Amino acid sequence: MRVLVIGLNFRTASVEQREKFAFAEEKIPQALARLRESGTAAEAAILSTCNRVELYVAAEAPRDDAFEALRSFLLDWHGQNGGPAPDFYTHDEPESLEHLFKVASGLDSMVLGETEILGQLKKAYDGAFQAGYTGARLNKAFQRAFNVAKHIRTETNIQRGSISVASVSVELSEKIFSSLEGRKVMVIGAGDTSEKAARAMLSRGAAQVNVTNRSFERAEALAAALNGKAIPFDQWEGEFPTTDILISCTAAPNYVLDRKKLEPLMPSRRGRPLVLIDIAVPRDIDPLVNDMENVYLYNIDDLQEIASDYLARRQEEVGRCEQIIREKVRALLTSPNSRPAS
Repeated sequence: MRVLVIGLNFRTASVEQREKFAFAEEKIPQALARLRESGTAAEAAILSTCNRVELYVAAEAPRDDAFEALRSFLLDWHGQNGGPAPDFYTHDEPESLEHLFKVASGLDSMVLGETEILGQLKKAYDGAFQAGYTGARLNKAFQRAFNVAKHIRTETNIQRGSISVASVSVELSEKIFSSLEGRKVMVIGAGDTSEKAARAMLSRGAAQVNVTNRSFERAEALAAALNGKAIPFDQWEGEFPTTDILISCTAAPNYVLDRKKLEPLMPSRRGRPLVLIDIAVPRDIDPLVNDMENVYLYNIDDLQEIASDYLARRQEEVGRCEQIIREKVRALLTSPNSRPAS
């Protein structure tokens, strides 16, 4: 039984493609159950973020058969059998383990060396583990990946000057406003990514953060932590005329904001710029709003431009990190005390 990986990420697929294959968090246990029940995988975990969708499985079937079954699962689950399939990448051992270790260490991220992905990977693994969908092979692989990520973080400079998706959002906003001092921010969605984005804005001088969420209790909790103001979800449009920057990251299946909602609010802004940061997948904001005057919309793929500016600073450390990963994978696969039990 081997560890296999299949997926797509920001390098191989556009945001339009990635959102078609994104897993709603509440549906992941059901998807893992189907994977197991179908015999496609003996163990499985699903990582679904704004930048990547990946299946990590332990399977006994021949390589080609296993990957074909996993491709079919992804297409069937997301109802995408009718159109052209994206070019999923696939990894067998030892490349699958190297890929997992690179993801955990931030070496495969849009922002090289970022740490947010490690938390997302731990959450994905913990959910699969608690539900009983992982076993000896994936447990050992993920646990070793987390150890490797810690080693790389402490022994190399790969994260020196690294930035998260949240702080890239700040960089984009500062391209429009010379400073965030005194700016009013609204956050739609009260999850971890939203909180990090809000804190990043406040750290750069934003005057106020309003928080809205379908669960008003969650909005109140986040607003209290940020010394901000919670807005009922059905009333957030009332705050829009005075909002300078809106960050949206919800799990909504459809657009939260489109041109029809935005156009009536624009006259009251008196020509002031409006920055919209859509870091949700599927997207929260209709891309057509970007055609409106004084509206600047950025989605998750747009963050790549600023991320690239920081790449050179950390690129010299990549070779060192990859050598560490290769050595750790070799130890995992060859040492009797380290190799996961089949």
